[in-house]
Amino acid sequence: MMCFCGSRKEDIMYQKNYVLLLVSMVICTIMLWFSRVYMVQGEEKDTEQTAAHCVDMQGYETSSECRNITLGVLEPAYVINVSAEDVEVLMRIVEAEAGGEDRKGKLLVANVVINRVKDSHFPDTVTQVVYQRNSKVAQFSPVSDGRINRVKVSEETKEAVYSALYGEDVSKGALYFMARNIANPDKVCWFDNNLTLLFSYGGHDFFL
Repeated sequence: MMCFCGSRKEDIMYQKNYVLLLVSMVICTIMLWFSRVYMVQGEEKDTEQTAAHCVDMQGYETSSECRNITLGVLEPAYVINVSAEDVEVLMRIVEAEAGGEDRKGKLLVANVVINRVKDSHFPDTVTQVVYQRNSKVAQFSPVSDGRINRVKVSEETKEAVYSALYGEDVSKGALYFMARNIANPDKVCWFDNNLTLLFSYGGHDFFL
């Protein structure tokens, strides 16, 4: 009779090892799953903390996470306080003074009006600056002859005005401008004798 005891023992050992290996794999899979869940929860918590911190700091953080959050909620601000009437008046005076000029020419006129609003020697609003009178004389000729009320504001003028309100400034601080070729000679003399010429562009000279 042949004996198979040795082979049976080996089979049993093999089966036990296989079971142990299978159990080990199951345990490892479970541990890996738990570790991934923990990592995801940790990342979500860190993200919530970062977001809360950024909101609490009201956008003063400079980290990329904060920038991503705050840029989505902050809106660009005008460089001066304006009402709807002020915006309309600014568009009309720019169109009346520089309607035939290019974008920069329009932007410069808007810059001058805004510079005056910022300057303590002039009124505090766009409307007051545009309609200001000294000794009953209007500061802007389109106000004197009524052109400001007759113009049709172009899309380019609107874009230039909004750009100026949002801070685009090429005026070098100019507070005055005049169209030398059509201005009254007495006014030309006053400009030349009392102000500093900064530069000329288009049909206007700009002064400080």
